[in-house]
Amino acid sequence: MTSPEKPQFLHSLAGLVVRNQETLWWLHSVYALLFGIGVMWLGYRNFAFLRVTLFYVLFIWITSLLLPRVLPKLGQRWGRWLQRVIHYFNRNFYQQILFFILPIYYASATLRSRNIGFVVLLAASALLSTLDVVYDRRLSARWNLAALFFAFNLFACVNVMLPVLWSISNLGALYISAVASFLAFATFCFRLSGLPLWKARALITAGGLFLMLFVFSGRAYVPPAPLRLLSAEFGSNFDRASRKVAGPLSAAPANAPVQIVGLTPIHAPLGLREQVSHQWYLDGIMVSGSPFYQVTGGRREGFRLWTSQVFNLSSSSVIRLDVVTEGGQLIGRAWLPVSR
Repeated sequence: MTSPEKPQFLHSLAGLVVRNQETLWWLHSVYALLFGIGVMWLGYRNFAFLRVTLFYVLFIWITSLLLPRVLPKLGQRWGRWLQRVIHYFNRNFYQQILFFILPIYYASATLRSRNIGFVVLLAASALLSTLDVVYDRRLSARWNLAALFFAFNLFACVNVMLPVLWSISNLGALYISAVASFLAFATFCFRLSGLPLWKARALITAGGLFLMLFVFSGRAYVPPAPLRLLSAEFGSNFDRASRKVAGPLSAAPANAPVQIVGLTPIHAPLGLREQVSHQWYLDGIMVSGSPFYQVTGGRREGFRLWTSQVFNLSSSSVIRLDVVTEGGQLIGRAWLPVSR
């Protein structure tokens, strides 16, 4: 026989869970954040997981579009249960995708430059995906927020996936990511907004124009992931035999014409080919830009790109060397002060 105490205990436990469900969801958010930190550690060391993120993205896309159509057919009880399950999977998939690609973008970003803003937005997006209450009650409940959230994250994911998995250049990946982001926003707008057709088309057109503006004039705001600068060295000459700078400099001599050589090893994944240039600046003003050289990925020590520039320096001058892609994305930046 079943003890009458057992159903009473289960009933009390269920009541306790219902009364404290919001607190439990916030505790789950803390767990999700800690799990995300573990995924960040994995993303910094192994790019292979990017293959899995493609299926995560497709799952989020398909379920987000189909769920509002399916729920009315299931009734309130089963519809609410299915909605919670789908939202749980989508949140977890967002978390794994965003926390995985976040360290890749961070490694490619340059502090004190405009592309660090993209990393901040991506970090904020990753944090939002861990907040179960905010995601369920705000983000997924409004189609426009869900559309913008998904479109931005899809852009970030595809933009880093293409160079790593298929050796597509950063500029090509940027164009393809923008198209994918536009299609995502358009499908959300058509399927979920409930707007009249002419309003939906107008909104999609505005979104497309914004993306075109961003692609052609805002590329510098996106880190060229997964390219990254391993180091930067300055010297008075370059030894071609050892492929190292000769006469290393920690500061340039003032009050004399001097040749400065800059060496920047660039890390790129195996098979990736990218056009890269050095841009020399003196006191914030561009002095010269080198031709674009083809970087071939796969070298552990990085592709060693070096150029030189002659400067007439004063004691208050500062030399800056930018490493940029063909699309104008900043890979890294180094400074060389002038000795007083």
